[in-house]
This record gives sequence, C-alpha cells and structure tokens, in this order.
Amino acid sequence: MLKTRDQYCRTAGAEVEGYNEPSVNSHVNGEYAKINWDVLGFGLIPTDYMYIMNCSKDQHFSQGTLTPFGKIEVNPSSGILNYGQGLFEGLKAHRTANGRILLFRPEENAMRMKVGAKRMCMQAPTVEQFVNAVKQTVHSNKRWVPPPGKGAMYIRPLLMGSGPVLGVAPASEYTFITYASPVGNYHKGVLNLIVEEKFRRAIPGGTGGVKAVTNYAIIYKPIAEAKAKGFTDVLFLNAEKYIEEVSTTNIFLVKGNEILTPPTSGTILPGITRKSIIEITHVLGYQITSTRWYELEQTTSTRCYELEEITSTRYLLIVKERAIPVGELFDAEEVFCTGTAVGVNSVNSITYQDTRIAYKRGAGTVGQKLYEMLTGIQTGRIEDKMGWTVELD
Repeated sequence: MLKTRDQYCRTAGAEVEGYNEPSVNSHVNGEYAKINWDVLGFGLIPTDYMYIMNCSKDQHFSQGTLTPFGKIEVNPSSGILNYGQGLFEGLKAHRTANGRILLFRPEENAMRMKVGAKRMCMQAPTVEQFVNAVKQTVHSNKRWVPPPGKGAMYIRPLLMGSGPVLGVAPASEYTFITYASPVGNYHKGVLNLIVEEKFRRAIPGGTGGVKAVTNYAIIYKPIAEAKAKGFTDVLFLNAEKYIEEVSTTNIFLVKGNEILTPPTSGTILPGITRKSIIEITHVLGYQITSTRWYELEQTTSTRCYELEEITSTRYLLIVKERAIPVGELFDAEEVFCTGTAVGVNSVNSITYQDTRIAYKRGAGTVGQKLYEMLTGIQTGRIEDKMGWTVELD
C-alpha cells in the first residue's frame, strides 16, 4: 500500500504543517516547505520533482526530463529486479547562511558511477549529464533544502537495468533517475560499533569497490543482530581479519601522529568524503615534507604533512593508507567514520570479542577538527580553497 506524503514525512521524523501540493513555479519563490525542520531525521520525505533519463544498450543517454515525484513503471523481467543490475550514488546540497545552495563535489560522484557502470556492464550518463541532472533536481526542489544548520538535501542518483532480460545477461535498456529528500543526522546519539566476524561485506573480485545495489541487502542481517544487542552499527573485516568498512562508511584510526585508513583495493568503496578528508589536511595548514602531492600519491600510500597548531607547536602527522589488523583497534586513540550521510562521525567505542574499547571524542580531537573543516567548506562558512563546492544557479 502506498503511503501518503504526510505518512512519509512522519516516518522520516518531520511532521507536515498544513502541506499543500506545489504549483509548478513554487520552487522559485524562495519559500521553505512546511515541515518541522527541528526534528528532521534520515528518512525519505518525498519532494516535488525527480529527473529521468533513458538509453538503449550500446547507445548514449538522451536528454532527460523533470517529472513529479512518484511511481515508475518497471518491467517484471528487468535487469534490476531479476539480477540486481543497478548502481546508486549519494551526495548533498547545503544552504549557506546567506541563502546560497552548494553542492559538494558532484563530479566525483559522476565519475564513480561511470567506474561502477563499467564493472556492472551498464551504460552510464556522462559527467556533464550527471551533474546537470543533480542541479535540475535540486533547483526544482529548492524549498526542501533545509535552513542553515537544520540539515541538508540528500540527492540520490540511481542507475538501473530497466530493460527486460530472462537469461543472465546485461539489460537491453537503462534508466537514470535522480530524486532528493531533506535529511538530518544519519546516526542519532553516539556511535558504538561491534566487529562482525561471521559475515563479510565484500570479497576480492566482487563489487565491494563500486556502489552496486547488491552490496547493501547482504548487510541487513548483521546490522539487525548488532542493533538487537544495543550497538549502533557493524565494523566488517576481511577473511584475514583486517579492518575494511563500517556498513555504509569508511573508517579511520588515529594513533599518535598517524591517521590510518584501509586502502581501497577492490573490496572497499572509495568514498568521496574519505578522499576529501585525506586531501583536506592541506587546507588545515599541513605542508608536504617530501616531494610534490601528485608524485607522492602515485609512488607511495604514505602521505606526510607538517601541522602548525594554533599554539605554534609543530609535529609530523602522517596519513597512511594500509592494511590494518583488527588488533590495532586496541592501540588507537581515536576512530572516526566518513561518508556522505554521516560526514565525519567520531566513534565512541568498538567491541571486539566481548572486549569494549573506548575512544576520544569531542573538542580538540583530530576527528572533530576534520569535521569542522569539512562541514565549514560544505556550508560556505569556510572559504573553499579546493574548488570542491558548486553553487546552484
């Protein structure tokens, strides 16, 4: 049974206040949608419009169109329904204090979808088509972008094999849809993880390194079991008991002057927030101590920076991408997760084989400083020296 918009909004944690269906030009008048922004959760609140493009196999995507948000027709023999031939992306739009709307690195999402589409034998929109679809989706739903400090608009581009197929083969047609929803925090309260030893999120040679829809249903069971025990989320390992990912986020450990994160070598999704956090160290005032950034990135997984604190104390901080044995959780001072939905979220504790390890959180921590810099850039509070934000026209 389909839910009404009112029911959807209540499920997502944001009550409708006298909602009226929008007029075709309602998004250009500058008003906000009538919902309670103060109780916004992370759930679907249907907005006004979505953007759709189609193409046939071995063809290019045609010009897309905006259409009112609603149901779509899908062939019961489609590739997405029968064989899970689908990819999705996630990115956010933020409203600044002076009313501008900023997107964060949409080209990166477009390029990651193209990589994923190649792995899944799918046609993909060009980077320009992808970014245009995102812009049009946000612009047509501007009144649903939360006020500054009240949340963000989450944009979900979805690519699926929509053409009919009975044998195991790529679909004959593809559909690209972009829709959006206002959201609040992904996790409510502190983040307490449990290490999962029975289930695997991904395997070498699989699709763990792309954002395939098939990656996510398989984690429902371990997450449900973890939450039944009082934990927030699950930290997955590989078969050799090296740290991989939390269910939907990348992970970082802080040990002394080192920031550690597992390499994205095929089983771990190359997160855009993860990449930004590694690169953002330069904006924080780090200076590379050997060779140039691009040479360093190509020749080694260790990136070295020199940080000058406000106190003028200088010390070497090293960002390393390397395999992390699960035992190193006991030595870490801080742990934080990164992702579009969570931003940068410090971990309160991780439980491994009935042993609970607590970590530093809050003011003065590396995770907090990175969070403040990232969100500052995303929301326009801090000058974007990296050229990451795209202002909506």
